[in-house]
Amino acid sequence: MTRQVFEALNRASSFLQDNGREEHAARLLLQHLLNTSYTGLLLAMQDEMTEVQWENYFEMIEEHIKGRPVQYITGEEEFYGRTFKVDKSVLIPRPETEELIVEALKRIESLFPARERIRLADIGTGSGAIAITMKKEAPQATVIATDISPVALTTAKYNAKQLDAEIDFREGDLTAPIVEEKWDVVLSNPPYIAFDEAKEMSDVVLEHEPHSALFAEESGLALYRKLAEKLPPLMKKTSFIGVEIGYTQGEAVAEFFKKSFPQAKVKIVKDINKKDRMIFCEICE
Repeated sequence: MTRQVFEALNRASSFLQDNGREEHAARLLLQHLLNTSYTGLLLAMQDEMTEVQWENYFEMIEEHIKGRPVQYITGEEEFYGRTFKVDKSVLIPRPETEELIVEALKRIESLFPARERIRLADIGTGSGAIAITMKKEAPQATVIATDISPVALTTAKYNAKQLDAEIDFREGDLTAPIVEEKWDVVLSNPPYIAFDEAKEMSDVVLEHEPHSALFAEESGLALYRKLAEKLPPLMKKTSFIGVEIGYTQGEAVAEFFKKSFPQAKVKIVKDINKKDRMIFCEICE
């Protein structure tokens, strides 16, 4: 019995929908199985699938129905036009974090117009998405990436090697690995979800992504407060800090940085959906 690609896609889409999962996962998993792009998949709709392909595909669909994220099944995620390896040791990079990159690059251009070499630290690097992307987009930067998790650093180092990005990876908590130097740019996407928000979260996230990369004390604000307290002696006279935040945390996080950097320009920046998503603290003494 021969079965075609479009039959697999239709059946998987219906199966996912019936089980409360998003249909687009069927396409992503089929593209992964066939090692093709979206356009390639469209062109292959009438192609026949082998029995092994069919079985493997529906095994992946079953895994996702049970809650495993598509990205952990395929082992990769796209971020800023590049493919990153992801596994259960790291948070899956989100599209919102790409906006942190865009805003950081704008500020590098305006604060360091001569494009001189700058020192940049990414605190809590996870998969390395921020650090590696910044190095690729601003090659004049010397980039240091830190994480408290040695397993996450292993994944980040793999991604840096695959994407040919020269990064200095350091293990340690928050600013501990970078206290011996002064910095032009510090970026971070720390854990910022309050523990009591867990009940509202998708099981796909809650049961599979690392909780250490999701949750923080003090209603999700603890690490922002600590960063704001620890960074003043580490920043150069002309420099900036950029952090991603939860959409309800703008005012609280901004206050931490205003208190620690009273002369700085602290700005809450909205994402493409008009939600508070980033805080930038520009220091120009």
